[in-house]
Amino acid sequence: MNVVARRVLPPVLLGVAVLAAWQILVTVLAIPQIVLPSPAAILAETLAYVPVLFSAALVTGWNALVGLVVGSLLGIGLALVAASIRVFDELTTPLVAALAVIPIVALAPVLYTMYGADVQSARQAVAGISVFVPVFLNTLRGLRQTRPVHRDLMRAYAATRWQAMRTVTLPTARPFIFTGLRIGSSLSVIAALVAEYFGGPRGGLGTFITASVAGSDYARAWSYVLASIVLGLLFYLAALAVETLAVRHRPA
Repeated sequence: MNVVARRVLPPVLLGVAVLAAWQILVTVLAIPQIVLPSPAAILAETLAYVPVLFSAALVTGWNALVGLVVGSLLGIGLALVAASIRVFDELTTPLVAALAVIPIVALAPVLYTMYGADVQSARQAVAGISVFVPVFLNTLRGLRQTRPVHRDLMRAYAATRWQAMRTVTLPTARPFIFTGLRIGSSLSVIAALVAEYFGGPRGGLGTFITASVAGSDYARAWSYVLASIVLGLLFYLAALAVETLAVRHRPA
């Protein structure tokens, strides 16, 4: 058995066992659908509404992608400035700490009022803020990992600040940056999804979840939850693939 099979097969078998136990439990105990739908019912709803699930996932995925890109660029850029200018670092740290504790349930309605309830900008802003915090903090921590002896060596070579940043500081911070991106990739989907619960234009997975629950279509609501899980996994795997390619092609 190769390495890939040893890594993939155990979680797949565990997932199958959990689903089988779930189905047996719901069937034997006759658990009402309102409490817990069976996997078979959820699968049937998923197959019946594949086009709707796909279109809803595209809406939520686009909002999450915009938030991920904008939040990551701002996080990395401001972390570079904070690592270079101590005063800026001292000014931004309390603000980032404040952003980290803002609940989405409180932020989304305020942004809907600012941007309007008929556009996706509020959801993208919520996703961007959720991504910005872990990317900024992880990048800033990585930029501070450069050893003093390496900085002294670059000064001895008469290297400019940009040359030292490009050849020493950024390569040292690369693992921390990608850690923030992997965390942010999942948070972007979660934030965009939760923001859809509190108004705004219809079409995303979050709005369909709330609509299905309101209509007592619990199996259908779970099918949208399943689509959300798949979307979050796709974002995480994409971030992991980018990290793998970057590490594979880095210079020796």
